[in-house]
Amino acid sequence: MSSKISNAQVLEAVSDLREKIKERKFTQSIELQLGLKDYDPQKDKRFVGSVRLPNCPRPNLKICIIADEKHKDEAKKANIANFDVTDLDTLKKFNKDKKLIKKWAKKYTLLLASDTVLKKVPAVVGPILNRIGMFPGVVSHNTPLAQTVQDTRSSVKFQLKKVTCLATCVGNATMTDDELRQNIMMSLNFLVSLLKKGWHNLKSVHIKATMSPSIKLL
Repeated sequence: MSSKISNAQVLEAVSDLREKIKERKFTQSIELQLGLKDYDPQKDKRFVGSVRLPNCPRPNLKICIIADEKHKDEAKKANIANFDVTDLDTLKKFNKDKKLIKKWAKKYTLLLASDTVLKKVPAVVGPILNRIGMFPGVVSHNTPLAQTVQDTRSSVKFQLKKVTCLATCVGNATMTDDELRQNIMMSLNFLVSLLKKGWHNLKSVHIKATMSPSIKLL
């Protein structure tokens, strides 16, 4: 089935959204909000997938890596913004205290871990990171660390869980209308590729800024 939403529609919606965005003391994110139909999360297979967008929607995403010595050195040389580094020895000081681990993890939007230490993380901090949805993503030495961080900040993930509503950040208010259009269209087309009946499964599509009303696309 061909796309139900055109580039022109998206540009018009982005323009309308601009008029509703008021100046704030922070950079507002642009979110894509979606509702699905003809899906039963209890019976249907729960899809999951991520796609790298052409324009980085979350340049200031706060990330921490649980690093081995090689990644520590690489991070120091790369001097990546909004990026912290820790190690297993530091995490051991939490002594598996759930409150301390949760407080530390919640400072970040995302956690990463070197492939050489990832398997040791549960033994050091217990199951709490899994329970709060903050278990680290794996980072190898095959790709420069700075590139991995950039790819992470440029990627969006779609996952069907217990409800048929989805939302993901596809941009921010500093991006141009065309950059937002590209990200929105790529995100929509990727999601549709995951759905069992394509565009037919999309019930509603809206975009909104952090502190703005939503604009309907579908």
